[in-house]
Amino acid sequence: MVLISIKLLFSSYRLNVEIDFLRYFGLIPVMLGVTICFWCWREFIFKGKGTPAPFNPPKELVTSGLYKFTRNPMYAGVIFVLFGEALFFESVLLLIYVGVMFLIFHMWIIIAEEPYLRSTFGESYKRYCEFVPRWLIRLK
Repeated sequence: MVLISIKLLFSSYRLNVEIDFLRYFGLIPVMLGVTICFWCWREFIFKGKGTPAPFNPPKELVTSGLYKFTRNPMYAGVIFVLFGEALFFESVLLLIYVGVMFLIFHMWIIIAEEPYLRSTFGESYKRYCEFVPRWLIRLK
């Protein structure tokens, strides 16, 4: 009798649950974004001799790892995470939030971060900007 009730419980459970497999593809950009962020944190700690936190910024300009291909991989990693969440939760509002956050990141980089890096690292940061794009990945 116990086996029959368990079997009925599981069979009814299977009938009532719908799984939309496409939403799970959102986990791919989430995992990619988290990996990118951890990789960048590692570069900041070991190569830059600091952290991403404003109270302990890197003492050396980080141009290795993902920073060889784009100047802002950590922000890109966060955008990947947010985009993956929008896909996973099938949310148009989260997708709009991704766009808004990208614009906020972009403006922050132009208004505050790049001037700070130019004043802190001088000519080496200017040369770095000449060869490495702000957002798009350059593979050469």
